[in-house]
Amino acid sequence: MRLQPSHAIRHTLLIFFSLVMVYPLIWWIGASLKSNAEISSPRLFPSSPVWSNFSEGWSAIPGHTFTDFYLNTFALEIAVLIATVLSCTLVAFGFARLDFPLKKFWFSVLMLTLMLPAQVLIVPQYAMFHQFGWINTYWPFIVPHLLAGGAGGTFFVFLLVQFIRGVPKELDESAKIDGCSWFGIYLRIVMPLTKSAIVTVMIFCFLWNWDDFLGHLLYINSVDKYTVGLALKLLSDSEGNQQWGQLLAMSLVSIIPATLVFAAAQKQLVEGVATTGIK
Repeated sequence: MRLQPSHAIRHTLLIFFSLVMVYPLIWWIGASLKSNAEISSPRLFPSSPVWSNFSEGWSAIPGHTFTDFYLNTFALEIAVLIATVLSCTLVAFGFARLDFPLKKFWFSVLMLTLMLPAQVLIVPQYAMFHQFGWINTYWPFIVPHLLAGGAGGTFFVFLLVQFIRGVPKELDESAKIDGCSWFGIYLRIVMPLTKSAIVTVMIFCFLWNWDDFLGHLLYINSVDKYTVGLALKLLSDSEGNQQWGQLLAMSLVSIIPATLVFAAAQKQLVEGVATTGIK
């Protein structure tokens, strides 16, 4: 089938802008294989790839390897994901299905917190967590998510509320006739039917917490508890003996888990966002 001139021009422009968008990633891959002598070269790929950047960068931090930091990060991610799913689904179910005094008022207050800049909360939260003795632990990340807070908690509740409102209430009435409690309705009816929305919440939660460098920098002080993002900071040498190839190689490896998660669950992400009315 022959393309019309307007379609050909459109496809050409799309290909051109796609290459422009992908160029930094291509440069990144090429630079991760360069030596320090070639790092400033305008060539995308080195004349002789230095594959040892990956192996040497993996164990470049004395006393630790990136295996330790990946284990720390995944342990934190799993705890945060479990806390987020449990708390946000319960809060969303309450707003979407239960009737209680001042329900609309409290939901409005919840929505207003979306407009509150995260930077405003940094100092009071740090002071509070310091009084609790939670500095240099993972509790400042886990506990807020247990209360439907943390990174994106309010947005997750809003997303789930919109989805649960689309589930027919007749299912609740049928379950009540069979003697099911509200918690049983939540667990046996609402949770299975909101699977795509829950997967969407988990994807966003994983990506946002994986990239939360500032939060990890504020609350984690011990190298033994460092996440991958903080470990990359240790590869930066302030004395001028910077191994750029190793730093770029490890930073390239650090985005692989998030990329794989997004690629594997892309269909559920699109479905979950589309079915909640958030266009």
